[in-house]
Amino acid sequence: MNMERRHIVFLTGAGISVESGLTTFRGKDGLWNNKSWRFLASTEGYYKYPQDFLDFYNWRRKKLAEAEPNRAHRLIAELEREYQVTVITQNVDNLHERAGSTNVIHVHGNLTKVCSTKSPHDPRFVEDYPLTEPIRLGDKAGDESQLRPYTVLFGERALRMEEAQEAALHADVFVVVGTSLAVMPAADLVRYVYKEVPKFVIDPKEVMACEAMGFEAIRATAGEGMAYLVERIKSGAIGIKACN
Repeated sequence: MNMERRHIVFLTGAGISVESGLTTFRGKDGLWNNKSWRFLASTEGYYKYPQDFLDFYNWRRKKLAEAEPNRAHRLIAELEREYQVTVITQNVDNLHERAGSTNVIHVHGNLTKVCSTKSPHDPRFVEDYPLTEPIRLGDKAGDESQLRPYTVLFGERALRMEEAQEAALHADVFVVVGTSLAVMPAADLVRYVYKEVPKFVIDPKEVMACEAMGFEAIRATAGEGMAYLVERIKSGAIGIKACN
């Protein structure tokens, strides 16, 4: 462990984007409570109903284009002025980047990009794609397969997990924001954090997986919880040093 503790690692989920108008997935009114949407977010859904699949994701992309980063996103980004910050996110939105975060690991992909249906993890066929421009049947990736959103579907493996695990191993402070840790393997990242590292979970509800592992619970919305945490960090109460 580095005696000069400077690295803050965040693991974020859908709850951080609620205040931006994007719905959660597993909450009371979450997307996955709609069984047809859950099916469309799977590899089987794409192959059985490709037009419905694209309609669903084009709707999600349009909603993201209308959203703006909220207070929690901005507070995380602002910490980069004084600390080394890594954001590991389960979200497929780009609100962390739009708020100013520069080191973001997307383990479930990103709606601002498209990829090949045949080889979705092949970086040669991943490219930026305007959120306001719908993806249509017949649009081709570089390998001539159907273009699709660069998101991890049910039935596919998560992305960049080795990078995420490495970040968790080197965290000097580890913060979970807006995720119930119900989705593996991202939920397992908390187990890579050293026992002595200060750990926090920001969520209005109990996150048992974290609290059972000694995380300090901040029972608040993402924006309120981040404001409280930033105040504690800057007061020196957590014992992490600024980089400058």
